[in-house]
Amino acid sequence: MSRKFLQLLLAFVLFAAGLTVSAAPAKGNEYGDKELALITRIMAQLLSRNHYRQQALDAGLSKQLFDEYLDELDPAKIYFTEEDVAKFSADRDLLCRQLQSGDSSFAFKVYDCFRTRNGEFRAFAEKRLKEPFDFTLDESFMLDRTKAPRAKDRAELEKLWYLRLKNDVLAYRLMNRVQEEERAKQPEKASGEERENAAAAKWEIRNPAEKVLSRLRDINNDIQQKDRVDILGIYLNSLAQVYGPHSNFYPPKQEEDFEMSMNLSLSGIGATLSSDGGYIKIVALTPGGPAARDGRLKVEDRIIAVAQENGEPVDVIDMPLTKAVRLIRGPEKTKVTLTILPGEKGRSAVPETVTITRDKIVLVDSEAKGEVRTVKGADGVERRVGIINLPGFYMDFDAAMKGDPNFKSCTRDVRRILEDFRKQKVDAVVMDLRRNGGGSLPEAITLTGLFIPSGPVVQIRSPNKPIQVKEDDDGDQAYAGPLVVLTSKLSASAAEIFTAAIRDSERGVVVGDSRTFGKGTVLDVVPLDRYLKFIGEEFQAGSATYETAMFFRTSGGSVQQLGIASDIRLPSLTDQMEIGEMFMNNHLPWDSVKPVKAGSYTPDFAAKVEKLRAASQARVAADPEYSAFRKKLEMYNKYKDKKSVSLNEEVRWKEYKEEKQLQDEAEKIYLDRTADGKKKNSDPVLDEAVNIASDFAALK
Repeated sequence: MSRKFLQLLLAFVLFAAGLTVSAAPAKGNEYGDKELALITRIMAQLLSRNHYRQQALDAGLSKQLFDEYLDELDPAKIYFTEEDVAKFSADRDLLCRQLQSGDSSFAFKVYDCFRTRNGEFRAFAEKRLKEPFDFTLDESFMLDRTKAPRAKDRAELEKLWYLRLKNDVLAYRLMNRVQEEERAKQPEKASGEERENAAAAKWEIRNPAEKVLSRLRDINNDIQQKDRVDILGIYLNSLAQVYGPHSNFYPPKQEEDFEMSMNLSLSGIGATLSSDGGYIKIVALTPGGPAARDGRLKVEDRIIAVAQENGEPVDVIDMPLTKAVRLIRGPEKTKVTLTILPGEKGRSAVPETVTITRDKIVLVDSEAKGEVRTVKGADGVERRVGIINLPGFYMDFDAAMKGDPNFKSCTRDVRRILEDFRKQKVDAVVMDLRRNGGGSLPEAITLTGLFIPSGPVVQIRSPNKPIQVKEDDDGDQAYAGPLVVLTSKLSASAAEIFTAAIRDSERGVVVGDSRTFGKGTVLDVVPLDRYLKFIGEEFQAGSATYETAMFFRTSGGSVQQLGIASDIRLPSLTDQMEIGEMFMNNHLPWDSVKPVKAGSYTPDFAAKVEKLRAASQARVAADPEYSAFRKKLEMYNKYKDKKSVSLNEEVRWKEYKEEKQLQDEAEKIYLDRTADGKKKNSDPVLDEAVNIASDFAALK
């Protein structure tokens, strides 16, 4: 079925539903009942007809949407009671039927209750925080309430509010206590460092209760100011999320947000952020971005306050993610100061400030880079190992479409690096994809072609269409020597396609985390405006992204959910984290298709992998840096799954001291054993991957 036909069909469905077409389109931010109904119908039909699931808008989906919307508004279960949910339940089976008729009244009814309850929580907090808490009582608070039952009634809800406020105040008290202890240990800071920490000092001045109240006021103001199209956006995004974790609805741009996204003078720090337990958490750093170049921010760091240059810090705990992002973005070359809790230090983290100059992402810093190391193997022979760090599968599509023979692509850059490696006579190559989140599918195919003579690379299945087999067919192999592919749970999409093709053809050994991310779907981005022209309408209707196809390995299994398993697993922090498709709600399940015949390019591959694995395990067990790594991992695992915390201040302080002692012991091993005592800029995972590559070359 052609896309054009689907568009016409969707337009026909809208007409058949009885929609009256108006000659006057909505302007600016004015969205009336007619416009909201149109957006609702288009989005519902688009997902049900075009999404990979091919899921009908039925009662089962209605139940899922009901739960998803309530969880989207109230993930911590602190606003809606079981009594509220019972009142809403009359619509539980009817939501999809309502969507098809353009009826989104349920979204507004629930949001009105949410808005009211949030105001009540704020009033409760303002009254309760006038009195001090008793931090000697043996009370506790559940941190992760996503799977907890809702409060039965108002009395139970207010008990939960009391515990939540007490924990928030105690958290700030402990932060202040930690900082006072750290300051007592340190000599006077240099004036430059004092200036950088001025923003943090301003943030610290307010007492814990003031910080909590200020944050709650900001949150309440944001909730109160949402207009109807914003609320509809939350509801339709919940619908999209039921179909898949990468499916989203982006509501029509409000004037301020639209100008911000289009204004080329506005930049950021180059980080992907998420909301996690009330914190703004860093989930990825953009290669070549200001944060990556600065080097101080890390994945899993939590941002707790943001200050503009010479401005007052703004507490961002519990702030909506979009609002926090607007604070972090700003004009190019201006500075923003973030107060963070370093993720690797767990709950013993002391708030630190990082000042970063906003800038555009520099493409050259995102390019593939190569280096050559000389290592001595167990046999005493020195070998040269080439390392290629590839942060993404990039390609200049515009230049390629215009016929520019010199268009930019990662395949071309890697080919040049391999040519340089050949001149330097490397014995093996490591392809580092640990921070590679994907990119261009054609580049994943052509890059694979640099390492194999020719053959199939990936299979793609779309609903109601024959399976496509994508091949490298140029017969040109740039490098045929020993190859190690280094991956992590952050390696996703196109990076997984490349990794799977190399592994399934027994062309290279995969090392790193236990598995890759597991994103094996193709996304489509569709502006809803395109459907309006078929019914004579014109206004900003938002856009949708959704899964339309799935990738499969040449061996038949999908990349989806399970990712690519490593032949040799190396201890790492990311491997301990709940990162990946399998941890995302409503993800598409693993699947399989018929395998296609691929080449096998390494004789006795399985036996060689066994030898490499045994040598690596022995080396890691004896490595002092990995001893430190293991201590950090033990500490991380001890605290990461803890669902509740004590509200007794001395108990919490004792836990902090125990955790910090473990952290300090691990840090000592990372200190360079030289007179300066500075921390080594080490990467034990990459070092071991290089050793494995050297061993691989020795097996020739």
